[in-house]
Amino acid sequence: MAARQLYLIRLGEICLKGENRSFFEKKLRTNITYKLKGLHPAFRIQKGRFFLEVDDIEGSEARTEAALSTTSGLVAFSKTLKTEKDIEAIKEAVIALTGPYFSKNPQSFKVNARRSDKSFPLSSYEISCETGGIILDTFPQCRVDVHTPEISIYIEIRDKAYIYSSSNMIKGPGGLPVGIAGKGLLLLSGGIDSPVAGYRMATRGLRQDAIYFHTYPYTSDEALQKVKDLARIIAPYLSGLTLYVVPFTKAQLHINANSDNSEHTLLMRYCMVKIANMVADTVHAKTLVTGESLSQVASQTLESITFTDSASAIPVLRPLIGLDKEDIITTAREIGTFETSILPFEDCCTVFSPKHPKVRPDKQAMTDSYESLKIEGLLEEAAKGCEVIDLRF
Repeated sequence: MAARQLYLIRLGEICLKGENRSFFEKKLRTNITYKLKGLHPAFRIQKGRFFLEVDDIEGSEARTEAALSTTSGLVAFSKTLKTEKDIEAIKEAVIALTGPYFSKNPQSFKVNARRSDKSFPLSSYEISCETGGIILDTFPQCRVDVHTPEISIYIEIRDKAYIYSSSNMIKGPGGLPVGIAGKGLLLLSGGIDSPVAGYRMATRGLRQDAIYFHTYPYTSDEALQKVKDLARIIAPYLSGLTLYVVPFTKAQLHINANSDNSEHTLLMRYCMVKIANMVADTVHAKTLVTGESLSQVASQTLESITFTDSASAIPVLRPLIGLDKEDIITTAREIGTFETSILPFEDCCTVFSPKHPKVRPDKQAMTDSYESLKIEGLLEEAAKGCEVIDLRF
């Protein structure tokens, strides 16, 4: 039987739930289990603590950390040692846990002991003193700092003794588990914003597939590959996704040939929303998600948004609507999409962008322009001709 590795998972918003908390915890367990297939994950919830055990085999640590750090619903996690409720065993575990850090880089520390089992003979203060003493004896260059320690060591006395440290605590996305809020369809471009939008909605529990509009040969194969790469990067945060690549060239050329230049972008986006609705209906998505931010470009004014929204029979969610661009970039860096997003391969929105687009369009006038296109057949053809790329794991 393989050895097992224990992780303590810290929950955030889930802890605020009432009688339905078990529903959120169950979904979180399901999502983690899905990502850790083959490592025989097992869970235990004990007085507000969420513990995960997996097989301790070659590569399991890296795989587990990659899975947990991209799983919405948890705010942090750390490898944890479990030992008998014996002070000598606890001391040995503390040295085993801190040795890799203190032997190379002596630092200030604080021991935080918590004795949930009141039958344990030592008080929380005495446990802290005993274990802090053995650290100082073993690593005399370290020092205690109870106010601003560089490393905090945590000891919890429960059914067993659990020992973990802030030095190996890894941040998670927080929020709620993917899947508790239904399913959406993310309009994924090659830019900075839309991957962040998908990530943000994942932390609100929304499962998502993605759709991309490709106008080959006006947009290159490199532009398509860029979007595929972005989809692969965000897929773990979304618990996997399917990418639908729409052949948009015929519709795009029809728009350009049969409408005023200043209306091209708005009509293009209106048609994209129409197609996205068709695909959403096929894949049973109940909402669209876009990376639009208010007034960032001409197509994102209130008037423009009002017009494009009128193309949709389902809600259009814009999680970035009030964010500053720098805030969006910060998140893009954190989730690993930024460097791919800034590669110089343009999507159709950029290639066909007019020099002087309408900024505050009249909704009725734009609706009339759309109807004059008589483009519905091309939109249906595009929706049915999607390339389907499965990025589930």
